[in-house]
Amino acid sequence: MNRTWKQTLLTVPGLGVSLLPKLACPLCWPAYAGLLSSVGLGFLISAKYLLPFTAAFLAIAVSALAYGAKSRNGYGPFVLGVLAAAGVLVGKFYWESNPPMYAAVAVLVIASVWNALPHRVVPAVTCCAEKSIE
Repeated sequence: MNRTWKQTLLTVPGLGVSLLPKLACPLCWPAYAGLLSSVGLGFLISAKYLLPFTAAFLAIAVSALAYGAKSRNGYGPFVLGVLAAAGVLVGKFYWESNPPMYAAVAVLVIASVWNALPHRVVPAVTCCAEKSIE
């Protein structure tokens, strides 16, 4: 249980970075400048770094879905996460449209929750029922 919680937590950076605007909002510049320069990362304000960072954090999130997928809920959450990550990148950087990007983020959250759900173990059924002799 603890391991799946930690793996689900790894999706948070990818989701957080994907929700950041593309540095086009003039009201966001002071917030970004203050936040990043306070930790010594002021050079990251450039838009050329946003795509690689978003892709890297999404790769971490999808890797967390792939890790141990066979022993949990199978590869369904991983495949859904890959499609969602691709949707985030396409919606944000190719189409430059928020609705598809937010929809893809929602799908990534669904994949993460699905991955965190406990795997149901179906009890084995015996092939031959015992019959009483009359």
